[in-house]
Amino acid sequence: MSAQPTDMRAIMAASPVMPVIVIERIEDAVPLARALVAGGIRVLEVTMRTAVALDAVRAIRAAVPEAITGMGTIVKPADVDAAMDAGAAFGVSPGSPDALLAHILERAFPFLPGTMTPTDVMRVLGFGFDAMKLFPAAQAGGLGMLKALSGPLPQARFCPTGGVDIKNAAEFLALSNVGCVGGSWLAPANLIAAKDWGAIERLAREAAGLRQP
Repeated sequence: MSAQPTDMRAIMAASPVMPVIVIERIEDAVPLARALVAGGIRVLEVTMRTAVALDAVRAIRAAVPEAITGMGTIVKPADVDAAMDAGAAFGVSPGSPDALLAHILERAFPFLPGTMTPTDVMRVLGFGFDAMKLFPAAQAGGLGMLKALSGPLPQARFCPTGGVDIKNAAEFLALSNVGCVGGSWLAPANLIAAKDWGAIERLAREAAGLRQP
């Protein structure tokens, strides 16, 4: 199994887009990951929303070692432990409660805590995290919010998720404080259900072409 990066900023830099993946059937995990990697997207966020999510991470880590496979929708300390036990290379949360942040630091787990407001960002920075998720990005103010945050808090690097798609991703990636963007458009449920891995690879290839200037 290939070595995984341990720095969250390095993980963010590995792909311009971090697909948010919901896997309902374990048999879809490996072909989906292979299609995304073949299209040039290596960083994968498998959400902890389904019964097979942890097994999906294990399967992808074993069969597609070139993927940097993380776990999303982590909301409590026990989720951190479960994700790490499954072999996740990093974690992502929709928010940033203090107990969760403290446990992540204790476990030394590469992580993107969720933020939405300047107070969230300042609190997360105070815990020692300089990479974070802006979620939900559209409702939080999107491009305007990120531009506003870059002045007083330039040390924060974001992965905006929520309302980001192929039409506006390049605008987000052009911002100095954006390391990558997150989105579900690379692994839509209908294409996964149809096992149309070729279509998903094409979506990944298009996304991989979104490079920061």
